[in-house]
Amino acid sequence: MNQLDRLKQYTTIVADTGDFQAIEAYAPRDATTNPSLILKAVQKPEYRPLLAKAVRDNGGKSTGEVVDRLLIAFGGKILDIIPGRVSTETDARLSFDTEGTIEKGRTLIALYEAAGIARERVLIKIASTWEGIRAAQVLEQEGIRCNMTLLFSLGQAVACAEAGAQLISPFVGRIYDWYKKSTGQEYGGADDPGVQSVRQIYNYYRKFGHDTEVMGASFRNTSQIIELAGCDLLTISPELLQKLADSDAPFERRLSPESAQSMALPRMHIDEKSFRFGLNDDAMATEKLAEGIRTFCADAIKLDKLVEAER
Repeated sequence: MNQLDRLKQYTTIVADTGDFQAIEAYAPRDATTNPSLILKAVQKPEYRPLLAKAVRDNGGKSTGEVVDRLLIAFGGKILDIIPGRVSTETDARLSFDTEGTIEKGRTLIALYEAAGIARERVLIKIASTWEGIRAAQVLEQEGIRCNMTLLFSLGQAVACAEAGAQLISPFVGRIYDWYKKSTGQEYGGADDPGVQSVRQIYNYYRKFGHDTEVMGASFRNTSQIIELAGCDLLTISPELLQKLADSDAPFERRLSPESAQSMALPRMHIDEKSFRFGLNDDAMATEKLAEGIRTFCADAIKLDKLVEAER
């Protein structure tokens, strides 16, 4: 049994890509996309027709409306391949706009449903800002399931759980990157700060009975993945999926609800004041959240320009 097959015994595998061929190759249950992945995919010759069709079929609509339909086109194609759910991201430029995020989430779900896709198969990705979390709370109450992304701290995770979010995506690799740059040290195995962050969140959720799913994301190497075996879900790039498939080195489950229950952990409650203060007090989380929003905004603008150039 290779490492990928072994990992599937403990954890739901999610493909972190907009590449249909890669999704087919590794047979994940779910798949995630974001503006950067869609931008990368749509520039490939084999996916360019999706862009051309979205523009052609929506000639009288705004650039933003065409982009929404392009995202749904990708999501629909992915759902033809996988048995589970696809995550589609809201515009990062709405990261501090609660009402705008709510409207965008409703719009995306309406487009999926118009295409014959049930909302239960879609997760709306939203940045884990205070405004984004409040939007998710409203959407979840309407039966629109949310995947909270750009998450770097326990405080963000607790606020998402208390809002009733379906799923969170803590970013392992970006946390690792920050600490490596900040300290000049290499980290590996259980000492990896990104791994430690996701373990802390998983154990907190399972200790206190939160139903929100934990999906580790943004991996830099297979060691980070192996150290989180047993996490609810892990979203993994095709390159690292292949490395797992190529290795038969044994490993054991690292995380479980049973082990979390035995831990002595303090319970938290997060309101707006404690959320903002805690985030401000965490330099890594503050910097990586801001950087992630800027990056996704930049790629959203590039995607807009590709649509405009296709007209």
